[in-house]
Amino acid sequence: MKKDLIIAILPLSLLLSSLTPTVLGATVEEQQIDLQVREIAKTLRCTICQNESIWESQAELAQQMRDLIRERLLKGESPDQIRAYFLSRYGDYILLTPQKSGMNWILWAGPFVLLAGGGILLYRTVSRWVAQTAAAKQDDLPPIDDRLRKRIEEELHSRED
Repeated sequence: MKKDLIIAILPLSLLLSSLTPTVLGATVEEQQIDLQVREIAKTLRCTICQNESIWESQAELAQQMRDLIRERLLKGESPDQIRAYFLSRYGDYILLTPQKSGMNWILWAGPFVLLAGGGILLYRTVSRWVAQTAAAKQDDLPPIDDRLRKRIEEELHSRED
């Protein structure tokens, strides 16, 4: 009975062991495709769920877009070609990160230019306030007459002794 069981299990185990590399190979390839789909999908905006990538979105359109990315990757297209396809179809809006070209430089450089301009404006305003305050303090002091000057000198001499 044991011999019959071993004889029955042996071909089955050989069959399974011969299929394992093929299954593992397909799994590794699928994992690489999944990673590429995820990386591409994270850079594209869902047109329904604004400000959310198609990787994070649960919308049906986002699922269709992920499937389309997978199909194009399986056909052998590069990630840049896939992004270019979506860009041609939906325009610059589809990209979560705007391209650094043309008028988009305003988006990239604008905040820094505004920050520098605001810093310069703040520095000039504070400098003017300080200068006005110092000038106002000097102008507010009454002039010293001779009688007051003598009294100050006497007090200074009395303290020195």
